[in-house]
Amino acid sequence: MQPSDFFAQPDHIQPLPAWMRAALWTTAIMNMLGAMTFVPVLPIDRTWLGLPPVAHPLYLWIIAEFVFIMGLGYGYCAWANRAPRIFIAVGALGKLAFFVTMSAGWLIGDLPLKTALMTSGDLIFGCLFVVWLFQSYINPKRS
Repeated sequence: MQPSDFFAQPDHIQPLPAWMRAALWTTAIMNMLGAMTFVPVLPIDRTWLGLPPVAHPLYLWIIAEFVFIMGLGYGYCAWANRAPRIFIAVGALGKLAFFVTMSAGWLIGDLPLKTALMTSGDLIFGCLFVVWLFQSYINPKRS
């Protein structure tokens, strides 16, 4: 067995379990709302989130676009009741990396605790995605 086999899609993609479909719908909404926080033209005070007060609009647009596009992908997977394993793996890594980055920012004193705590949803969904990846790998007919 090759390491790439873990991310391979079975010949027939099985429907998602109800809990995974709900997780995808929820995180799609979370991403869409989260993307709005970074849109530079919206009058949102990001400092109440504990984020730095000044950021170049280009970087804010890049973040907003990426978060929004991932949200569209999560929503599509939930709607289609199917999910490519590699997409869910990338999503899990992104959500877990975001949580780790924000928590590290708090640990070194650059961000307030509330900022790290607000990313706990990403930790939860990242872990749920990992659980689904392992379940669907171990028993592909069940997931």
